[in-house]
Amino acid sequence: FVVCLGLVLGAGSIGISQMTALNLALLLTAAWWLLTTLPLLKSYKQLYYVEVEKHAVRQSFARIGHTLRHLPEDKQVFWFLLAFFCYIDGVYTIIDMATAYGTALGLDTTGLLLALLVTQIVAFPSALIFGRLSNKYPSAKLIPVCIAAYAGIAVFAFFLTRQWQFWVLAVIVGMFQGGVQALSRSHFAKIIPPEKSGEYFGLFDICGKGASFLGTMIVSVGSQLTGSANVGVGSLIVLFIVGFVLFRVSCRQGETA
Repeated sequence: FVVCLGLVLGAGSIGISQMTALNLALLLTAAWWLLTTLPLLKSYKQLYYVEVEKHAVRQSFARIGHTLRHLPEDKQVFWFLLAFFCYIDGVYTIIDMATAYGTALGLDTTGLLLALLVTQIVAFPSALIFGRLSNKYPSAKLIPVCIAAYAGIAVFAFFLTRQWQFWVLAVIVGMFQGGVQALSRSHFAKIIPPEKSGEYFGLFDICGKGASFLGTMIVSVGSQLTGSANVGVGSLIVLFIVGFVLFRVSCRQGETA
């Protein structure tokens, strides 16, 4: 990100257009993904999988249908997916709409890119810290902390009026961004049947990506009705409150199972 950012911001000084710099940044990103994937391809081994000799597509949909029909029977997983659907959508909405919110506060393109860089820099050590904490405390206790922190972020965004406050917001988001995502995946892996990890994580991904419309809709409706971007972003607290409550329900279901 630092290299790509330097390339884009310094395009004029090295004699290329910004569009060319953006294209080069995309190529660099693709090369980065390729290089970091090679060690995984070499060392990774799939432990749980289903061997399919023919009609693979049909059988895949059949297994997904079977999982969906029986999902409500596993109440802990069912309630967790509902919780994840809510709170992770709030997280993704804050990340996706950060640039639009910064623009509304008067930040130029350079300022927005630097704010995103700050978020990533903070997220790296924060993710390591949450990794250490997960060795001492169960994810069932750490995830609510992250959800509550994001609820606080939504409240802070409601009162945000100055550019320096946006930078503070970028730092706080970075502190919990990696933690809530990694802890959610880890927690989900612990509560699902290992032999069905493929289809269950398929549902997990659908809940994460498929929920992306909800937070954006809440922000848009709140902003349009009130004429204030602050109210729109602050309205995301609803998703975090609902997600927090549903997650606690999931944990109680796990304790009684």
